[in-house]
Amino acid sequence: MQEFFKEYYAIFNYSIETMAAVTGLFFLNKYKSTAAKYLIYFLVYALLVDVIGRYPSYFKDLDKFDLIKGTLIEANYWWYIIFWFAGLSSFITLVNFKVIYNLGYKKALKYCYYVYIVQFVLYGIFNFESLFNPMEVFLKISSIWMIFVAVFLYLLDILQSFRITYFYKSIYFYINIAILIWTLVTGPIMFYEVYFSTADWNFVILKWQFFLSVNFIFYLTLSLALIYCKTEIK
Repeated sequence: MQEFFKEYYAIFNYSIETMAAVTGLFFLNKYKSTAAKYLIYFLVYALLVDVIGRYPSYFKDLDKFDLIKGTLIEANYWWYIIFWFAGLSSFITLVNFKVIYNLGYKKALKYCYYVYIVQFVLYGIFNFESLFNPMEVFLKISSIWMIFVAVFLYLLDILQSFRITYFYKSIYFYINIAILIWTLVTGPIMFYEVYFSTADWNFVILKWQFFLSVNFIFYLTLSLALIYCKTEIK
């Protein structure tokens, strides 16, 4: 089983992400006049982030790992902190800002995002080396906090509007729920990131199995939402 996952984990994960990205691009015309188009852009972005983020493996396969060994970018923790966590938070904030009707909630979302970005940048500047530390959790937690705020305000908005009568038909509902569940399920794993090394292959394989299952459900949900949901004005 270990050898199987070592060989095929990346292929399976890329296949899931590629499926979602291709589905999104296929339905781009359907959503090009709505905020749902940002979901399609995000799916393509997420695929690129994952492909590029595996650069340590590429260096090893090319027998060039010595070029980055001992440097800050030897591991890819920094890449995912900046481009995945911040990217996901920014995406859900942008989409919800576009679709929330209540002006008070829109302002609250906007100012919360400003606070999040400012603290993210300042923390990165004054604690630069922490970006490359697998035990760094502040920026991940702040990103999760931003996601929770964005989803909470969206759900509160639809609960107080006429859209509650057809929420199950809205692609924005499935975007928010998929991201919320993905964050809730995968968030605790960050505290065990320090154990993610080839010194403990049992944990590595367990984490790969876990993320493969969660990612499959996450991207399948978004793909089905793109296929079956109807377009909305926003």
